Amino acid sequence: MADAAPSGSGAAAGPLHPTTTRRARWRAYVALTKPRIIELLLVTTVPTMILAADGWPGTWLLLATLVGGSFAAGSANAFNMYLDRDIDRLMNRTKQRPLVTGELTDRQAIVFATALGVVSIVWFAALVNLAAAWLALAAILLYVVFYTILLKRRTSQNIVWGGVAGCMPVLIGWAAVTGTVGWAPVVLFLVIFFWTPPHYWPLSMKFRKDYARARVPMLPVVADDVRVARQILAYTAAMIVCTLALVPVAGMGLLYTAVAVVAGAWFLAACIRLYRRALNPERGKLAAMKVFHGSITYLSVVFLAVAVDPFLPV
Repeated sequence: MADAAPSGSGAAAGPLHPTTTRRARWRAYVALTKPRIIELLLVTTVPTMILAADGWPGTWLLLATLVGGSFAAGSANAFNMYLDRDIDRLMNRTKQRPLVTGELTDRQAIVFATALGVVSIVWFAALVNLAAAWLALAAILLYVVFYTILLKRRTSQNIVWGGVAGCMPVLIGWAAVTGTVGWAPVVLFLVIFFWTPPHYWPLSMKFRKDYARARVPMLPVVADDVRVARQILAYTAAMIVCTLALVPVAGMGLLYTAVAVVAGAWFLAACIRLYRRALNPERGKLAAMKVFHGSITYLSVVFLAVAVDPFLPV
């Protein structure tokens, strides 16, 4: 049996060492924050701050914003994991989350999420500015209330409008530098808004059975692959248009322009291949995860160009 004691080990293993228990508990709390999602959010924050400052925004301001943003995102993700614990039990992709395995209690998750949220707002207000603090609060409420509570289980367009919360870091980053919001961060907001469906729907296609089992009406659950792929193409086209609109709005240079065109063409080609496979499934597997992973590469490359462009003479 897989869980049998090793040969010669004698009695079953005793209780875990306190240090091991503390480390496991710490890892469980970190897992509540969904660190991989936080990493992606920070990828968009830093370049936006550099663009807002037309150069380096200052190390202290950058670090203060990243820490506050991590706290805010971690709070929203922990609330989300608490609210979704019932469906997480039904999905293979999420059944190892700490509230499902029992590593943490519901009470611990709520206290932790609330504390992180309060700390993030106070942190922004005290160390950055009030505009960033209000936007961070809005981001938490959008993800927890608007997406998790109101939309996720009720509409196939949940990720479209719920994805607004994931667009907030660019507004927060811009406000951290300037104290306000202008047209350039609005365009970047729209880039991420239109990027979210092509990013998340391929993942939902891969785990369609999971979402169906949990009765979450993601678009790939309620629509066929052709319709999903067609919508992915439409959102991708809108996203590329927004990346190009940033050129005149923010006065971007040749490097950003070239990257936006080349990266946009590359990702659009991947989405077209997905659509063709959906139309002709006999040609092979849909390979939706290639689009999912490609979307992460695409966003990272475009925002890297946003970060580098202000330092170039053209």
